[in-house]
Amino acid sequence: MTFDNLEPLVSTITKDITLPVFDRLKGVCQLLQDNLEAYDWVGFYFANHNTKTLHLSAYVGEPTDHLVIPFGKGICGQVAESNSNFVVADVSAQDNYIACSITVKAEIVVPLFINGVNVGQIDIDSKTIDPFSKADEDFLAYVNSEVAVLLNGIDLEQLILK
Repeated sequence: MTFDNLEPLVSTITKDITLPVFDRLKGVCQLLQDNLEAYDWVGFYFANHNTKTLHLSAYVGEPTDHLVIPFGKGICGQVAESNSNFVVADVSAQDNYIACSITVKAEIVVPLFINGVNVGQIDIDSKTIDPFSKADEDFLAYVNSEVAVLLNGIDLEQLILK
């Protein structure tokens, strides 16, 4: 399925007020994993700026031990500090990489902003080397813009896994 076809489906999920917010986030993750071949693990992390840590929220894919990631550590932690997208074509070439699984070959992380503040990110792992393009970055920025509307005014602490 193309990104253009997926965009209205993302919007439908995020605007479905019959579902709890966490379920909508998980629905977005599931939609992406089900329809984009290279998206093997899809999840949202949310920032705690007081402790300078990221906390895992909704995700789909193999279980991970990385429920909390310090700012600066790994790809996600670097995005928390840089406020910029990070595309890794081959994770084996990264010094500051946190391995979630030996099968992960590539990763893309796009920050999620609410009112100009980086409150978290969407994180995608792939079992394929170099599958991500600028089109993926643009699409994930769109996903995050829809999620930001959903999350505006919500206590993100209630959405993290413990």
